[in-house]
Amino acid sequence: MARYLLHVRTPMPPAEAFAYMADLTNFADWDPGVDSVEQVECDGAGPGAAFDVAVKLPVGTMTLRYDTIDFDDESTTMTAFAENALLTSEDTITVVPDGDGSVVTYDAVLRLKGLLGLSDPLLGLTFNQIGGRAAAGLVEALSGERVASAAA
Repeated sequence: MARYLLHVRTPMPPAEAFAYMADLTNFADWDPGVDSVEQVECDGAGPGAAFDVAVKLPVGTMTLRYDTIDFDDESTTMTAFAENALLTSEDTITVVPDGDGSVVTYDAVLRLKGLLGLSDPLLGLTFNQIGGRAAAGLVEALSGERVASAAA
């Protein structure tokens, strides 16, 4: 299992930050590892929404279908899940109030399937590099700053 956890303090109010993050079409705006995103189910973020996310690879792209499996705009939390023959990806977004703004937590967990799971430690190293580039883009998109935790 590879995990990337990020907390970003933003001047955006929680509802605005959550609306931006929950709309996965915005991935392509802040994550340089994402080539494009197309919404394929529902209209906008919410329960049942699904997105095809084209992820850049050294030899082209791989499209993952992310299904929204948990969505609560009152508690400003959501989880999107993707699975293919090689891996599963679960991304959880939580937004909590912080003064006049909010703290966005992005928690991404990637698991390789079958015998590929033996290379999870190597995946973790690569995922941290990829996550670092995405983190920089998210901090910029949210006009925020990286913090140690949501309670910071």
